[in-house]
Amino acid sequence: MVAPRPLRHADLSQVEAVFTDVDGTLTSSHQLRSTTVRALERLVEAGLKLVLVTGRPAGWGEAWARTLPVDGVIVENGGLFFLRGPKGKLRKVYAESPRVRLPNRRKLEAEVAAVLRQVPGARLSMDSAFTEVDLAVDYNEEARLGEQGAERIEALLRERGVTAVRSSVHINCWLGRFDKLSAVRRFLKLAWGLRLEPGDGRFVYAGDSFNDAPMFGGFALSVGVANVRRVLDRIDTPPAFITRAEEGRGFEELARAIVAQRARRAPRRGVGA
Repeated sequence: MVAPRPLRHADLSQVEAVFTDVDGTLTSSHQLRSTTVRALERLVEAGLKLVLVTGRPAGWGEAWARTLPVDGVIVENGGLFFLRGPKGKLRKVYAESPRVRLPNRRKLEAEVAAVLRQVPGARLSMDSAFTEVDLAVDYNEEARLGEQGAERIEALLRERGVTAVRSSVHINCWLGRFDKLSAVRRFLKLAWGLRLEPGDGRFVYAGDSFNDAPMFGGFALSVGVANVRRVLDRIDTPPAFITRAEEGRGFEELARAIVAQRARRAPRRGVGA
């Protein structure tokens, strides 16, 4: 595995859009600090687009899309997303049709329930009530199952044909052919008519955990906030770069670097303009 390089080595001068995880990347000790919200605002003021990419539920995603300074929110690990249309109207897009999605949801509920019965203390996350496509098992938010408990749940789910990937707080599980990266590619096409190209310097992704691995592999400018070090020896694909600070402060560090590098180059037309 190639170790991530310090963020100071990243060429961020051409970045036009920032895609970012939420838990453990924007949040600090499970809270969204005012300084991190201000970092989002500074990116927007500098002319950048912002998209959240998270395992959190559709219900949270709609609230964020309406209240935070973002251009879109991809939720449930790519199961659906929200984007703003030309007149500012919010649009909701699913990864799969109802014909596929609804039977998968019923089967997923049954499979997850069967696994929860096998692991003492295992339970759905409190916010699973607001999901539409995936479900989340709490191992590190209200519950404290530890590494062994989380690994056992993941293994049992996968034995039943369920995709199971950990974030910093939950084990997200779903049935369907999607993930964060496939959703980002579709979002780019629908929202801005663009593609994510190899070596693309226009887009950066920030994350911190196992379910960010597809994104770290798909973005040339992939950045882990420093707490990603806790999973580097077990993650499928590490980020290309890493911040000095952890969690939200690490994202703030990234935002400052992007704004500073862009300020040193000549103005140009941004994505989605």
